[in-house]
Amino acid sequence: MGKQISENRKAAFYIGMGLMAVGFISFFSVFVTFIFNFGDFSNFESDTKSSMIRAFGGVALISVGGLLRGIGARGLAGSGTILDPEQAKEELEPYSRAAGGMAKDFLEEADVKLGGNTEQVVMIRCRECGKLNEEDSKFCQECGQEV
Repeated sequence: MGKQISENRKAAFYIGMGLMAVGFISFFSVFVTFIFNFGDFSNFESDTKSSMIRAFGGVALISVGGLLRGIGARGLAGSGTILDPEQAKEELEPYSRAAGGMAKDFLEEADVKLGGNTEQVVMIRCRECGKLNEEDSKFCQECGQEV
């Protein structure tokens, strides 16, 4: 797998997103119906039953869609459905690479240099206390003795 996400995972991700969208619409339609029918209690019993079905059905669709979306995005092992660290590492590689690329772009934008300091620094050890001092120090920064 490595650098590309399989078509099956992409399909699972988009189907999960669709289920979540339908679930949100179904859930929030209960509130819209309540607002438009405020004060009308002529069909209270049947409206309540219909609203409960839409609300709980919407929550169920949101939950199933979120699970499917997570598996599609990160794979079975990457989402924790299968406990296999090696497979999870492989499945999460595209996201790890993308996150690293975004972090690198941010650091470059902030003018932060990546990589270590390549300058060589010479230090002198104090004969009295053993503290490391800079090369041009005449006296120890710790004990004050001449270096």
